[in-house]
Amino acid sequence: MERVLELRVHGVSNTPPDQLLGLTAGVNGDGAQPTLVAGGQTTGFYRSSTAGRDDPITVEAYSWGQLTSGARTRRDVERALWTLMLPFALANVALHARAGIPPDPDQERWASRSGITAWLIRLFCLSLTCTLVVTVTGVGVDLVGWQCVDAACLGRLPGPWEFLGDSWWREGTRALALGLLLPLLVLAAIGLVAFRTYQYEAQMPADPHHHAPAREDGEPVERPNPREPPQNPLQDPTFWNGEGQLRRAAVLHLCTGAVSAAAVPVAAVLIMDPPRGVRAAVAWPTVALLAAVVVIAVVAVARPWLSRRQGATPLGRWSAAVATLTALGLVGAFVLLLLPDGTAGQPLSAYRPPDGCAAQPGTAGCRADRSLPGYDTAIAWLVAYQVLLLLAIAAANRSGRRALAGPATGMLLLPLGATWIERGLPVLPAAPDELHTWMLVGPAVALAAAGLFLPRLRPAVPTQPLGAYTDLAWHGCAPAVIAGFGWMMAVAYCAGLLYWVSDRLDASAEPSGPSRVVPPLAVFWAGLACAIGLAALIALLIRAVVLLHRLRRFEYAGLAATPGLSAHDLRRCRDVSTYRALHRLVGEHAVRLVGCYAAFCAILVTLCCAAALSGERPSPLSPSGWQTAIHWTAERGDTVLGWLPVVMAALGLLVYRTDSVRRSVGVIWDVCTFWPRAAHPLAPPSYAERAVPELQTRVAGLLALPPHHGDRMDGVILSGHSQGTVICAAVLLQLPRRWRRRTWFFSYGCQLTRLYGRVFPSYFGPERLRALAGALTWPGGHVAWTNFWRDTDPLGWQVSAGQRDVPVADPEALHPSGGEVADPPIRSHSGYPEAVEFTRERAVVSRLLRRTVPSPRQRTG
Repeated sequence: MERVLELRVHGVSNTPPDQLLGLTAGVNGDGAQPTLVAGGQTTGFYRSSTAGRDDPITVEAYSWGQLTSGARTRRDVERALWTLMLPFALANVALHARAGIPPDPDQERWASRSGITAWLIRLFCLSLTCTLVVTVTGVGVDLVGWQCVDAACLGRLPGPWEFLGDSWWREGTRALALGLLLPLLVLAAIGLVAFRTYQYEAQMPADPHHHAPAREDGEPVERPNPREPPQNPLQDPTFWNGEGQLRRAAVLHLCTGAVSAAAVPVAAVLIMDPPRGVRAAVAWPTVALLAAVVVIAVVAVARPWLSRRQGATPLGRWSAAVATLTALGLVGAFVLLLLPDGTAGQPLSAYRPPDGCAAQPGTAGCRADRSLPGYDTAIAWLVAYQVLLLLAIAAANRSGRRALAGPATGMLLLPLGATWIERGLPVLPAAPDELHTWMLVGPAVALAAAGLFLPRLRPAVPTQPLGAYTDLAWHGCAPAVIAGFGWMMAVAYCAGLLYWVSDRLDASAEPSGPSRVVPPLAVFWAGLACAIGLAALIALLIRAVVLLHRLRRFEYAGLAATPGLSAHDLRRCRDVSTYRALHRLVGEHAVRLVGCYAAFCAILVTLCCAAALSGERPSPLSPSGWQTAIHWTAERGDTVLGWLPVVMAALGLLVYRTDSVRRSVGVIWDVCTFWPRAAHPLAPPSYAERAVPELQTRVAGLLALPPHHGDRMDGVILSGHSQGTVICAAVLLQLPRRWRRRTWFFSYGCQLTRLYGRVFPSYFGPERLRALAGALTWPGGHVAWTNFWRDTDPLGWQVSAGQRDVPVADPEALHPSGGEVADPPIRSHSGYPEAVEFTRERAVVSRLLRRTVPSPRQRTG
């Protein structure tokens, strides 16, 4: 008897296997139970304990939720800490949101639209790593090693650090050498965890490819079918196995981070005491080594040896060279910091805060800001260039390399203008006294944003969108928007950390009192931006609620227009109209609302960059009321930022342990960790690197069994719900053609058009979805893909890519019928397999799989 398997794959809610299988417990709890038939406790395939081998349709559930959630174990805490790496995850997702990625990634060229965008995104990822490292360096080198000099401050540090107040450590920059160890230890810890996880999820199962039988002379009896030309980057056989790429990229990121950490104290030494003699012999080779590492990293992230996913390829000579140069540069930095003062300028102790300010506030210099020279300016310039880099990413992805003229000009003119204002240029007259460096930020950003107004590039073969609300998200700026949100979160983390540490080190200081342990000026303006951004977010949520109420009234008017409705039916219409309005809000307006908020944040960030470069901080005791209000608002914002990492980690723990939080928040996490780490190697691991190959192996393995094997299946219905739909689509694109012709795809709660298709057009855009439908077309003309959708499902829509769209009624009726006493439930995003439409379609598909799909036979001679 020919058998068909329905293999169900759940979404982000981590539906238990018994619910996936539709099992209900008996009165005494002795009903059918899910039984593990393949896999393990982390990822497993389950069937009902009552399922028999003679069943015409066997239902099997694939549970992958333990990869991102699960039992309350110690590993959940480890995964919750991965939430702190969400900025890296968002930056990594930006790489996959590019437009114009060729179907065969090996054909991508650096000078192409997608190639240049990929290089810019990888540069941005490098800068994001540097942002974290420079922040931790500020804690160890600036706040602790430089500003925290008296016993009262050192006593607030956990541990016996009072020895830093001794005369030997306070001489020169020796304390900075000890503070430099903090970012290096943090980098080592992150690198160790990251290297461990490169095989954490990426466990490639058994090879699912068919091996033809061979004759005695070794020649195959059957010639293998030639590989079909790829039509989607997801068909790349190494897409889910990039361990070699990850390790090579991790070396670059870790080395660049270490160089950034060493550059902070080295630059301070060069500013305070220009080296001569022995110090010069150490300083300038060290600067050359550090600069060489940065140059190599900038060039390497665009080279094919790094950007291609080539399995377990070893690190190579480039990685060894970068690591060697970094080690030599760090040795030179430590030697330079431990050398005594030079004779080029005044003693370095004159730049530090004096002792005894807490006991004698009247001491000269106690009221001055004595933070590490150059650190505030370096942070401000780093942030400004990251903004320009985000604009360059948006322009390149939208309009190609022609749009890079504006960002490149802005990046070049900004430092030239600053040099002209502060020091003058030989070929130009002196700058007016009224002109300041911060005034150049606005024009530079405006010049960089000019590329966004060029006409958007269209594909070589024009294709119409699949339907309404399926065009590119944010007018082709999706990579910059996603990376920008990750960057804002990273800046929030870093500003909160600097503020929290400085506040703890000098908690008793008054705003108008003696010298305090103060964070960089950029932290102050980040707090102000946080307060304004939260207010704008609340306004956006209010706008969404108003829009939802308007849509609800419109839907209710349509439902209530049916004649003959009772008062009970009208109450039910109000409930149904709420779900339908939510369906329309997410599908028609969510992307636009997010884009509006992103545009507001871009303007806000630009103003804060200019303020950080101005070097001005409003006084809390100023007679001007606006200065006092700004200072108070910034302080409240910094307080929020200080607690943000703790809140995010707690939220990450709740996502793993609480289903209600997971359904609402876990969507973002599972979308981010679906994609492999091709841009940022320190991002959280990808669960799809294990789920996709396992599903591929399971489907192909059951179909490839001999005809009389008891576990053989003659056809498979790959049934994906919500995020499971995306996983199943990736599996089908990796599946060889001979197995696809014996497979049918059921998608429900599907987000492939209005979310994934708009944000990730190179994988799920209109032409890519049509290619997927073409790959699922049988020789007889059947498109082996059925999509179920409800107008009450906020995450499920039609696809219209050539497959069959089946609307599912929800609820089945407005009032009870057939002897029932309870109203039919509104299932919204769940319960598709229990629908009548689903059962009917599955019966038809199972007959097609039995009758029209030939079973391949082994040749006997």
